[in-house]
Amino acid sequence: MSEFFLGIILVIVAGALEGLFSLPVTRVPKWKWENIWGLGSLIALVVVPWPLVFFTVKDPGAVYSQVSGGLLALVFLFGIGWGLGGIFWGKAISAVGVALGVSLLMGFLNIFGSLGPMAIREPAKLITTGGLTLIGAVAIMVVGVVAISRAGKLKEKELSAGEQTVVSSTPFMVGLLFCILSGILSACVNFGFIYGGDIAEAAAQSGTSVWAKGFVIWAIVFTGNYLVNFLYALHLMIKNKTFGLIFSQGNPMYWFWAFFMGIAWPAGIAVYGIAAFKMGDYGAYVGFPMLLLCSILFGNLAGAVTGEWKGTSNKPKSLMILGVLILFAAFVVLGLSNKLMAAG
Repeated sequence: MSEFFLGIILVIVAGALEGLFSLPVTRVPKWKWENIWGLGSLIALVVVPWPLVFFTVKDPGAVYSQVSGGLLALVFLFGIGWGLGGIFWGKAISAVGVALGVSLLMGFLNIFGSLGPMAIREPAKLITTGGLTLIGAVAIMVVGVVAISRAGKLKEKELSAGEQTVVSSTPFMVGLLFCILSGILSACVNFGFIYGGDIAEAAAQSGTSVWAKGFVIWAIVFTGNYLVNFLYALHLMIKNKTFGLIFSQGNPMYWFWAFFMGIAWPAGIAVYGIAAFKMGDYGAYVGFPMLLLCSILFGNLAGAVTGEWKGTSNKPKSLMILGVLILFAAFVVLGLSNKLMAAG
């Protein structure tokens, strides 16, 4: 198996993790948003980032000393930006549901997180055959996201009219605003990965393997991200006096969902980093929207399995299927764009 196709498989795995990590928000009805998000962020902050570095990277201190403090600070700031995006992410999912929320969020994130870095770092590449193909793939993806979003809106309207389920009290337009803000800020995760390339190369020069060298970037980015999310959730628990719900209303399944979120969230991004390196020089530009596409597909699958579409007519379901097929087409075109850009 070629390195590129191995990267594709890893992107799919990463997309599954990223598409499902926010599912616990809808699975713990006796907890408030700040309870599940705070615990998930704390677990992600403590269990994943630095243990990954210390167990897989040779002499992390020496690696970080080889790069400038300014670069480390910049990568950390990108992590903070991603963390702020995560706050709006959780609110968006709570407001509009898993299926629609993941679709909208990933659509905005794709535009800002894939084309944005290339426009800044390699603008000339955008007007090559490979670059134009990448733009075309993003355009196809946006069409698919619009179709899925429209299907989600129709679903919400039907369920509200038929009183089939409990619909979020947050207005749809407010939920949409949360999606837009989250998409812009969450794009910082890919900026951190791309701009932190020199840190990964320093790790590679120290003898760290290709699959692990990205962890030195993620440790910094993750720290900024999950620290922001945890502190914000803790603030809400204190403000709303909901801290006690963790123990008074929690049960083993609630804790399972908290650990699931805490592991799946950073694990998906870490696996994506490995995939991007496997896919070659333009893996971070092409692999990122591939990650988002897979996240959308798995997010919608989660919504279907958990009953979000139960009681709706064929019209929104058909529109959702059409959107999914369009996203599959975008995935294929993204793979083509990577080959074309690598060929020059």
